[in-house]
Amino acid sequence: MEEKTIVCLSCYFKGYDFMDESKKLGNRIILITSENLKDKNWPWHAIDEVYYMPEVKASVWNLDHLVQGFSHLLKTRKIDAVVALDDYDVEKAALIRETFRIPGMGQTTHRYFRDKLAMRQKALNEGILVPEFTSIFNDEAVNDFAEKISPPWVLKPRSEASASGIKKLQNKEELWQAIQNLGDERHLFLLESFKPGDVYHVDSLTFKNKVVFTSASKYLAPPMQVSHEGGVFRTKTLSRYSDEFKTLEKANAQVIEKFKLVNGATHTEFIRSREDGKFYFLETSSRVGGAHIPDLIEASSNINIWREWAKIEDAIL
Repeated sequence: MEEKTIVCLSCYFKGYDFMDESKKLGNRIILITSENLKDKNWPWHAIDEVYYMPEVKASVWNLDHLVQGFSHLLKTRKIDAVVALDDYDVEKAALIRETFRIPGMGQTTHRYFRDKLAMRQKALNEGILVPEFTSIFNDEAVNDFAEKISPPWVLKPRSEASASGIKKLQNKEELWQAIQNLGDERHLFLLESFKPGDVYHVDSLTFKNKVVFTSASKYLAPPMQVSHEGGVFRTKTLSRYSDEFKTLEKANAQVIEKFKLVNGATHTEFIRSREDGKFYFLETSSRVGGAHIPDLIEASSNINIWREWAKIEDAIL
């Protein structure tokens, strides 16, 4: 069988098992990563070529330079797939695929897995329960939301990962001060109702539009709580026979179907409202979960989600 070439993008040190498994399956691996990660313990035995990008700021690369560099790569190499190993790389991978017409998730679909405003609008349009939200482009729309929806609210970055940059607000004065502080970056945020409740994450693998593996877990200390209050991040897997698991499995499959993910790994979060007991969609991402969640999944199911994702990418090729 002809050797296939997979380009892995990662601005964080992760994806060791993915690259190791991809190499075992007979593929050629090219890694593009941040310059400040060159001394990390990457699976060098599995990597055929490596290229480094300087960071403009944390996890951010100059995308024009990335495209230019990739065009030089293509002069002498046939690239079969581009894989984003971290949440921050999803946009980069989509841009590369669109620009060079490489199969996989493009820029329209990638927004549903990266842009929190886009994913909420998509979920709402598809009949999926979401906390009340609004964009903050327009002053009148913000005031209308604040009048109709009781605080607390959360001001969230549209494209950050995990709980980074989230602010919890208790009144309109705090809200407008926070919006004012955003300055020219105001359009990069959204406003959402804060719903007290238990937060869950569903980690799954999809192959040819079908969810083939699901693990559901309940945060004991959710990322937002740890980010704002300190403490240790903790989560536990749910029994596959529990009502919670069955509800989350169904809700996760609905999100993946409606958001049109065809292949790959996803990490999706839901909150069960203390007020009405219903599960609300919070966010999703087309990647493997962080914070050692893959280790938790492997310990509970004997499934290494990184390696199985590599097998999916190989099967597509």
